[in-house]
Amino acid sequence: RQSSTEGRAEQQCRTVPQPLQRSVGTRAHGLGGGSIRRSAGRAALSPALCPAGLRGVAAASSPCEKACNPRMGNLAHGRALRTDTSCGRHAAEPFCSYSEDEQRRCRRPQCGRCSGAQAGLAHPPAAMADSPFRLPRTWWQAAQDAPRETIRLDLEAAFYFTHLIMVFKSPRPAAMVLERSQDFGETWKPYKYFAANCSATFGLEDDVRRRGAICTSRYSSPFPCTGGEVIFRALSPPYAAEDPYSAEAQAQLKITNLRVRLLERQGCPCLPASPATQPPPALHYAIYDFIVKGSCFCNGHADHCVPVAGFKPVKAAGVFHVVHGKCMCKHNTAGSHCQHCAPLYNDQPWQAADGKTGAPKECQSCKCNGHADTCHFDMDAWLVSGNRSGGVCDNCQHNTEGQHCQRCKLGFYRDLRKPFSAPDACKPCSCHPVGSATLPLGPRTFCDPSTGDCPCKPGVAGPRCDHCLPGYWGFGAYGCRPCDCARSCDPHTGDCHSSSSDVTWHNEAPPFQAVHNESEPTWGWEDEQGFSALRHSGKCECKEQVLGNPKVFCGMKYTYVIKTKILSAHDKGSHAEVSVKIKKVLKSTKLKILRGKRTLYPESWTNRGCTCPILNPGLEYLVAGHEDVRTGRLIVNMKSFVHQWKSALGRKVLDILKRDCN
Repeated sequence: RQSSTEGRAEQQCRTVPQPLQRSVGTRAHGLGGGSIRRSAGRAALSPALCPAGLRGVAAASSPCEKACNPRMGNLAHGRALRTDTSCGRHAAEPFCSYSEDEQRRCRRPQCGRCSGAQAGLAHPPAAMADSPFRLPRTWWQAAQDAPRETIRLDLEAAFYFTHLIMVFKSPRPAAMVLERSQDFGETWKPYKYFAANCSATFGLEDDVRRRGAICTSRYSSPFPCTGGEVIFRALSPPYAAEDPYSAEAQAQLKITNLRVRLLERQGCPCLPASPATQPPPALHYAIYDFIVKGSCFCNGHADHCVPVAGFKPVKAAGVFHVVHGKCMCKHNTAGSHCQHCAPLYNDQPWQAADGKTGAPKECQSCKCNGHADTCHFDMDAWLVSGNRSGGVCDNCQHNTEGQHCQRCKLGFYRDLRKPFSAPDACKPCSCHPVGSATLPLGPRTFCDPSTGDCPCKPGVAGPRCDHCLPGYWGFGAYGCRPCDCARSCDPHTGDCHSSSSDVTWHNEAPPFQAVHNESEPTWGWEDEQGFSALRHSGKCECKEQVLGNPKVFCGMKYTYVIKTKILSAHDKGSHAEVSVKIKKVLKSTKLKILRGKRTLYPESWTNRGCTCPILNPGLEYLVAGHEDVRTGRLIVNMKSFVHQWKSALGRKVLDILKRDCN
């Protein structure tokens, strides 16, 4: 008996150098692009039958660092082959097998009985899928009254099919068709037609005459009358693919079902031993081996597979290795066939590995700052980023939000003492319910997401807006009222203090330096919701400044001139701070002043409760003042020039700086 050496074939697929494989693949031995080498009475599979792409990736290192593929094997192992009939299924049947000698003269027939009721006399379909080495004399045999037969293999998942080897005990059929399904038997497509005369049988051209034709006469000769082989290679011409994971290769290699329809049987036309002896008739189909070579289908992202849920292999004599169908995915992929990215690795579109170059095409992780367990790919985000990042984090946790969970939710602020990836990096705002101002965004009060500072009502101070500014009293629902005193007053009663030494300062720990938050909302509350200077008798007079003589302006020797928008203001006890957004720098001297968020330090606001010069939150001003190089601060005091911004004013000041102050 001649049969396929599966283990040797698989080893050849993995280890034969590609130049040798190409040279072997170019030889035509009348076997449809592959050749069978016979040794020790067995047929060994030529490397030409192994798809080039799968050869290249099969030898990848075990960690699957590059494109990789699970080991190949016989897909028929561990699965039930189905046929229309089997000899002796209903009653015992006598049969005879014929063979020929080297001169094609008939040898003595080998006769016997077939009975499905007796194990030693049965020839069921499972005999085609047992071990050809341990059980070389087993075969399946159809009933004698079956002029046509179907052999069918149903798989529990999609697999990659590379080639089929059939070894017949009877003469090979005069006509047969190999078909496959990719939708679990709903539809079928032909792989190859086999006929002694393609034109007469199927009306098709023969690939012996036209390379790449879908029909062939190579495997339909009745000789040899026993041990004849039929070989089909899935990527034989006209089908070829350098990358076995490309869409073209998948269309040709991926199967869920495989079937062979045996359409016309033929007898052994050996020469009779004597003129009176007639050649034996065509009696039945009989097959030793039905070898369906293939592998688990993993898109190049796995080198090992496990059983599909619910699949139980069929036990077969001498069979120890079953090709399973669920991939153990690598490269940050997931799914039964590694057909999509793992839950937190959708920053780029999923791709199959490149079987030609070996590139693994790994899925890339989303940047969720440790605040999400899954993400999804969004094409709009991908296009906006210039095809660099399309991952959108799902269900941001720990009070964060944004495409990458990169900012704190409204009502929370960033705790700069902890890394942003920490679960408690976003702290809830602790704005005082009485002293805090509500924003136009809604009835709630939100703090600055970078610092936690709250927007205060008029005359109210503190990061939490929980007490009156110096020079104000009567903390309540409408804020604090200015003292009607030359100096400060009691913050509870409004009674004037006799001297400035009676002022009680609310000392606070200095906050952490604020950092720029790209997603920070612009605080746009109304003027009366932030505190500002109110002109009351007994307090310092805030005179509106006028840009007069350029020499006077230049004589002040301002070291910075900026256009800025006032965001918020806070009393820190020992000093005041005004958060601003610098929109234009007209002049800077020693300090590097950039556009963006910055803090101004008004010295005069802690002097007798005076809040001059006026800086109303929400408005834009032109501010000219002096730099404190030692502390890196921008100072505002009564000598500073502060005026509400107008384009004409900005042009005039810029002209003075260029023309008169140089």
